[in-house]
Amino acid sequence: MDDVLIECSPGISGDMLLGAFYDLGVPKKVIEQPLIDLGLKDLYQLEFNESKSCSIRGIKAKVKNLDNSRIKRTWRNIKELILNGHLEDELKKIIYKVFESLAIAEGEVHGIKSEDVHFHEIGAIDSLVDIIGVCAALNYLNPKEVYCNEPMLGKGFVQTEHGKLSVPPPAVIELIRQKNIKVLSNRDSIEGELSTPTGIALLANLVDFKEPPLKFSINSYGVGIGNLKFPFPNLVRVYKITSFKDSSINDNEQISPKCEEISIQEAWIDDQTPEDISNFVEKLRIEGAYDVSYQAINMKKNRIGFSIQAILPIEKKEFFRQIWFDYSSTIGVRERTQSRWILLRRRGECSTIFGNIKVKQTLKPDGSIIMKPENDEVLRLNLEHKISTYEIRKIIKESSKKFKAFENWK
Repeated sequence: MDDVLIECSPGISGDMLLGAFYDLGVPKKVIEQPLIDLGLKDLYQLEFNESKSCSIRGIKAKVKNLDNSRIKRTWRNIKELILNGHLEDELKKIIYKVFESLAIAEGEVHGIKSEDVHFHEIGAIDSLVDIIGVCAALNYLNPKEVYCNEPMLGKGFVQTEHGKLSVPPPAVIELIRQKNIKVLSNRDSIEGELSTPTGIALLANLVDFKEPPLKFSINSYGVGIGNLKFPFPNLVRVYKITSFKDSSINDNEQISPKCEEISIQEAWIDDQTPEDISNFVEKLRIEGAYDVSYQAINMKKNRIGFSIQAILPIEKKEFFRQIWFDYSSTIGVRERTQSRWILLRRRGECSTIFGNIKVKQTLKPDGSIIMKPENDEVLRLNLEHKISTYEIRKIIKESSKKFKAFENWK
């Protein structure tokens, strides 16, 4: 399974990203099928045309608007369209996330509830095609990881339905703040909108913002051409790559366990309900906390409160710091950096008499490998076969054969 690397050169927009995915080899049918499933078939015409920017070839995606209704779509309208559409669950989830982040950002900058946000440009049919089409393309490719370099934003002014706005537009600034996206700044930045709200929203929700692998091979790539003319190529490249990082185990090297730095953040809270605390803890987990623990404690004035501790990736400590202040009532967060030693592990599946089941492998310091089934799989088999979890684990251990890795050791 390949990884995907998106190269902003220098910025990003939804139509450029869509053109790049088509040039990469994603069939037009794959891009359009969810639009058809959502009942948008007769509202647009999508074309992919060969084009050039400063003599560099690529594909320009062009959406012709056939929607004469002049509907001003709100987030409430688009949400109903997505949730009621006949889409596969994973695709529906990522499309929803992109539009939701845009609604939250627009609501924040205009001081209104996200439900009431009128999307204007984002609700126009061309933006719907760009966002849904890009989500469908990435879902089709199904990469292990999605990497991206830092985009540039540009400067000057852009004409919108809100009137003339400074670049970057307020929604772009809010998305970057919310998602803790790193961008490139240049004092002599080019005049013009290099990165659009649609492009930034797609990056914010589809990209694993990690450093690209130090070593990788390029299997194929696609080029999307933008509409604006600059004194340099205005394009986005999307690469299918094979990365080389901890992909094999050298018996002569002691690489497991490995040491890494983590961030510990914690706070005591005594003015939120148990339901609110539960939601906040789940938010930390969803956003990528390694683990979260919490317990009831006695606090000042004999109040019952909660002690919450989160173990976090060191590179996301600023992002999680903001989550504490945005989603909990705490007025302070304790934070420290610690080291931890971990055994290398990887996820995959193994063939057994129950069929293929999802498992985890752990590499011990002596080179031996321990494998155990995912607990969700054990529970599923327990309900299906009406036998104890102890027996299920025993049968899996005795009957397991070929292992297929889903990821590299990490």
